[in-house]
Amino acid sequence: MGIALQKRLLTSKFENSVHEMMINIMLANTFIRMRMDEAFEDTDLTFPQYNLLRILNGAYPAGYSRGEISRRMIDRAPDMTRMIDRLVKRGLVERARSGEDGRQAITTITAKGRALIAPVNAKVKAVHKKVGEMISEDDARQISQLLEKLYGYDAQAMAGGDSED
Repeated sequence: MGIALQKRLLTSKFENSVHEMMINIMLANTFIRMRMDEAFEDTDLTFPQYNLLRILNGAYPAGYSRGEISRRMIDRAPDMTRMIDRLVKRGLVERARSGEDGRQAITTITAKGRALIAPVNAKVKAVHKKVGEMISEDDARQISQLLEKLYGYDAQAMAGGDSED
C-alpha cells in the first residue's frame, strides 16, 4: 500500500489491490475536483455547468442539441434541461429551434458566457500545470491508458449511447 493513502485514511487494510486502487482513484478525483472548484468559485458555476459552457464554447459559434451536450459531458447530468434553463436565465447560453429539425432545440453559448469562462479557463490551465508538476508526461500518459481500461470496456454506455440503437 502507498504511504500517502495509508496516512490519508489512517488504515493499512484493504480487501485487495483492486479495492486499494478504487480508493486511490476516488481520493485523486476529490483532490482534482477541489482544485477545479477553486478555479471557478467566484463564478457561481458548478462543475457540470462549467463543463457544459466549455463544450458549447468549443462549438462556438455553432451549438449542440441537448442530447449531444449530454454525450459530451464528463459527468452525466440527470436533468440537462433544467441545467440549461438555469444558464439561459443567467444569459450564459441561448436556445433556438434547429433550422434542420424544428423539433430539436440547439443551445449556443452567449458572449456573456464566453466572457465568464475565459478567465476560468486560464485558472483551469493553472490547475493542469500544478498537477503536471507532480506527475511526469510519461506517467500522465500511462495513468490515462490504465484508467481508460476501467471505463473503456463500456464506452458506449459512458457516452450515453443505447446498446439497442
